Amino acid sequence: MYFLKLVSVLAISLVVDCLLIHSVPRKSVVDTIGPTHRAVWGPWGRAQYCAEGTYAAGYEMKIEPIQGRYDDTALNAITLVCLSLEGKHFGGTITSAGGMFGDWGGALMCPENMFLKEFALQVEEFQHNGDDTAANYIKFKCGRMDSERSRYELAHAPGYGFWGEMTGWSRACPTNSAICGIQTRVEDYQHNGDDTSLNDVKFFCCNDDSWKCKM
Repeated sequence: MYFLKLVSVLAISLVVDCLLIHSVPRKSVVDTIGPTHRAVWGPWGRAQYCAEGTYAAGYEMKIEPIQGRYDDTALNAITLVCLSLEGKHFGGTITSAGGMFGDWGGALMCPENMFLKEFALQVEEFQHNGDDTAANYIKFKCGRMDSERSRYELAHAPGYGFWGEMTGWSRACPTNSAICGIQTRVEDYQHNGDDTSLNDVKFFCCNDDSWKCKM
């Protein structure tokens, strides 16, 4: 009887853990891709991870429109949408630090059975006496877990931001892994100064730990 109760408690604990997003690294993290080191303002926020057994299958951006004569910040935050390998279980949405300006533009998802594997960030370089915006836009490539090749480019229209240049593609998450976590570098609100909001980002790759969530 005691053994059966113990098994039940362990099973319940496992299921609950598989439903939770995390702010501590998953044990299945195998690589980190990024940062780009193109903009350097602000501290790094706290990393956040998809629930165990789930991986990033889509993303959403928070972008401030062009402000004309006023201060521009462009990209303010990034959210990842997490799904299980078979796409049936939702693993939460995760975001690290974010800026206070702009609006969310809606999530864009990879094709079925594909997950985020690599990224490219558009960044405006230091403007000296001009208006700095730092990161402007991000896009991804989707691929299967069991391949290092990323065959599908995932990008919100029009495919680029207002200012700056796109970095080259990051390296891809290794074979049998996909993006499972995010950490962003964001400059705090400057009040009467020049705001840049989101400056840089890095992502964490997890291998397949879905077996933990099949009890």
